[in-house]
Amino acid sequence: MKIGVLCLQGAFIEHINILNNLGIETFEIRQKKDIQKHFDGIILPGGESTTMGKLLKELDIFDMLVEKIKNNIPVFGTCAGLLLLAKKIDNDHRTHLATLDIIAKRNAYGRQLGSFNTLADFNNKQIPMTFIRAPYVQEVGEGVEILSIVDGKIVAVRQNNQLATAFHPELTNCYDVHNYFIDMVKNNMKHI
Repeated sequence: MKIGVLCLQGAFIEHINILNNLGIETFEIRQKKDIQKHFDGIILPGGESTTMGKLLKELDIFDMLVEKIKNNIPVFGTCAGLLLLAKKIDNDHRTHLATLDIIAKRNAYGRQLGSFNTLADFNNKQIPMTFIRAPYVQEVGEGVEILSIVDGKIVAVRQNNQLATAFHPELTNCYDVHNYFIDMVKNNMKHI
């Protein structure tokens, strides 16, 4: 198994460290030649979604990434990664990859001062969650499974090969969300 991590901007090294700790082969996606390599899953980290969306286009990675997602490669987006995947962003006229049938609300918890940590259920198991200028999912489309709700707001979803969290599991010592994604990748590899 080989998982690529989008390393254009944001909290990508933390994802790489967790994958390494879990014994998963990983590599950095920084330019077009990287997205052309063989890999079994991809992580879109937290950071600044507008900047990442712009860089995906400037580096000519955007179309290939959309095609891979539509062709069923497992993808895991955290925070800004959730916004990259969202079909619609309620308080922003822009969209990016637009492959995940959700409406997201950008910076929904406010600016940096609105950041917080909590314990909450993810896929029926309580885990620590770190929210930093986080979005949340305002609305889900048909076929989107809700995996976590915090204070009445949807903060983790899955639709087929796509997993997205409004929080940053890579900033905790809990690997449950990454293990959930690795299981998605393993299951996908069985069907190839």
